[in-house]
Amino acid sequence: MIEFASAMRIVFMGTPEFAVPALDALFHSEHQVVAVYTQPDRPAGRGRGLVPPPVKRAALGYGLPVWQPPSLRQPEEVERLAKLRPEVIVVSAFGQLLPQNILDIPPCGCLNIHPSLLPLHRGPSPIAAAILAGDEITGVSIMLMDKGMDTGPLLAQQQISISPQDTTGSLITKLAQLGAQLLIQTLPLWLEGHLTPQPQDNEKATYSKLIGKKDGEIDWQLPAIELWRRVRAFQPWPSCYTTWRGKQLKIIQALPLSREDDEPGRVIALKDMPDTPVGVQSGKEVLGLLQVQLEGKRAMTAEEFLQGQRGFIGSLLPC
Repeated sequence: MIEFASAMRIVFMGTPEFAVPALDALFHSEHQVVAVYTQPDRPAGRGRGLVPPPVKRAALGYGLPVWQPPSLRQPEEVERLAKLRPEVIVVSAFGQLLPQNILDIPPCGCLNIHPSLLPLHRGPSPIAAAILAGDEITGVSIMLMDKGMDTGPLLAQQQISISPQDTTGSLITKLAQLGAQLLIQTLPLWLEGHLTPQPQDNEKATYSKLIGKKDGEIDWQLPAIELWRRVRAFQPWPSCYTTWRGKQLKIIQALPLSREDDEPGRVIALKDMPDTPVGVQSGKEVLGLLQVQLEGKRAMTAEEFLQGQRGFIGSLLPC
């Protein structure tokens, strides 16, 4: 291992809110963040105006230089990054695979913060994938990057439990903080040569897929336990949804119930459950509704929704 001074020149690469705590931790550490790379601004909202990613907003708030190249494969981008002379590159949900000529620039390599216990749930949606799989634990991995997708050897891991109330949104917050803490603990050990990268067991690898809006559409033929996991995994985006009287009805919070009442998609009253006054028969058992949001309306409890939608009980939702 090459010997370095304790304060390192770091380039940080990240884009969404998940990556912000890691940038914050590096900025307030002894190390020097010489530049931040993030994805280009994207159109968002009804006006489709360009919106900067969360990492860009945080970096500008710290007065750090920000670069937003659409790709790092152009020779001029490789040259610009090399001129920054980073001793290590830290990556957290950047949104691009790094080509080999980028990986080769920093002498201490490129470290990635991945929100799963690798080799489980490689790929773009590891947090949702853990919920969908019914995992009871998840965590973060610090990985020395190679040219594959989340295939590099591991430097450190730390796990946390997944509670029945956890959603992708709540786990993003927990894992982002955990990842930032683990990064700050791992960096000095790696830079001082005290860690040996451990190869991943590829035979145990699983893969997550990129989630799209269509994934949130509810198929009432599925078992209630799977629908419950989907409600949590797709919250806050894209949300699980069905259709009621021609409008989208989001299921924001739900609970699987061990009972059988009717055909899949049938809305039933649950008189013996005050917190869950209504449920929907699924392919197996019932999904109790706790919080919903009708298109154009605010999110509300199922009880509030029933007060304004008296024809809901007994209706048949599309499968």
